[in-house]
Amino acid sequence: MKHPPATLWLTGLSAAGKTTLAQALADALATAGVACQILDGDVVRQQLSRDLGFTREDRSENIRRVAYRCRQLNDAGTWAIAALISPYRDDREQARQTVGKSRFFEVYMATSLAVCEARDPKGLYRRARAGEVANFTGISDPYEAPLNPHLLFDTSLQPLSDCVAATLRMLELSEVLQGSD
Repeated sequence: MKHPPATLWLTGLSAAGKTTLAQALADALATAGVACQILDGDVVRQQLSRDLGFTREDRSENIRRVAYRCRQLNDAGTWAIAALISPYRDDREQARQTVGKSRFFEVYMATSLAVCEARDPKGLYRRARAGEVANFTGISDPYEAPLNPHLLFDTSLQPLSDCVAATLRMLELSEVLQGSD
């Protein structure tokens, strides 16, 4: 293991593949005996940020809390994988500053709105289009794509295994993947 514990920050629209990639990465790391914790947006909203809504201010506070938790995990020797829409560049930059630039890796799940909307596993896009969900990223609220992410994946074109392998290579952890075969 060459890289000290760090944070993988997976950002993108709802249904872009963030949680799926986070779980696959966590499985690969766990198989290699690497301590790792996922901070998934839906779970975070039920626990750490249950008191927050979806206004811009509340979203910023949610990101602040998650970034702080990621830093704590990294300081304790645990990898953190944050899988959050995190739609605003300023918030992601603030998260980078909180975690520390050298251990913050932004992974942009660049799956298109059309693909995400077609997947719509929770029916949220349909409800947002019907006006039933306010401040929904990609529909009634903007998503500011990263300008210089460490990695960019479109899960409608790239298989999950390729995304995992590319991420581990970026972190110089490709032996983790080889060791799990």
